[in-house]
Amino acid sequence: MNSLQNSGFPEIAKLLIIHADDAGLSHSENMATIKSLEKGIVNSYSIMVPCPWFYEMAIFAKNNPHFDNGIHLTLTCEWGNYKFGPVSPASEVPSLVDENGYFYKTREELRKNASAEDVGKELQAQLEKAFKFGLKPTHIDSHMYSVGANPEFFKLYRDLGEKYNLHVLINKQMMEMVGLNPALNIEKTDFLIDKTYVGEIEPFDKDGLRDYYSGILENVTNGLNLILIHPAFDDNEMKGVTMNHPNFGSEWRQTDYDFFTSQTTRLKLKENNIRLVTWNNIQNMRNVMTTT
Repeated sequence: MNSLQNSGFPEIAKLLIIHADDAGLSHSENMATIKSLEKGIVNSYSIMVPCPWFYEMAIFAKNNPHFDNGIHLTLTCEWGNYKFGPVSPASEVPSLVDENGYFYKTREELRKNASAEDVGKELQAQLEKAFKFGLKPTHIDSHMYSVGANPEFFKLYRDLGEKYNLHVLINKQMMEMVGLNPALNIEKTDFLIDKTYVGEIEPFDKDGLRDYYSGILENVTNGLNLILIHPAFDDNEMKGVTMNHPNFGSEWRQTDYDFFTSQTTRLKLKENNIRLVTWNNIQNMRNVMTTT
């Protein structure tokens, strides 16, 4: 289960993936993600297939295969006035939707209502839609880590990675965050991210996250680290999408974009001997190891 032993990178290295979640959520999210990849130090992103702006981001992914991308498997929609539902017809996955045909807002509602059969059907439908579009993802991850709402859902998530030969984002902290016991749900063959960092509401309310992110970079430890961000612009579109939702809201997402496209942040990587890697880098290294 040790990520560095399985990847071929030296254990003394500070390895970091800076990953943009939620591409496809909105036009603003897409534009900020693209600029973060092209001008910043963001080196990975994942796309939400069920969202209205999937098409725009999928076109970018097809035209720019050098950027590492994954599929952000989606089972929940947390926003108050901005809604989306399954790729599958709602009649085929009825336990995943509310009375209006949209995904539930919370993991708790998903846990209470969803059947494993419907979850498996919808997750596969999202991947199949991406593949049919011509996308070639390097990994899968999960919006709100909702696949951890139930051990059965998590197993389906892992099995999809094996079926399609994709890395799967598995991390003890994220499992604990959603109430999934790592000791009972991590298998010996799982490839793990050692440490995952996500913005938190307390430092956002206090300082706006810049000092929080700086502290992360200054204290990155040896191993495979992941910073999950959500870049978008603090514009009218994102204000509408994230209305009454300050955590991961439009101001938060603008901060993510600003911090991870700044030259100051780029210099922090060098100052702290941090090496950027992608899911694709790790896969290539593992391929070399298994053939030598």
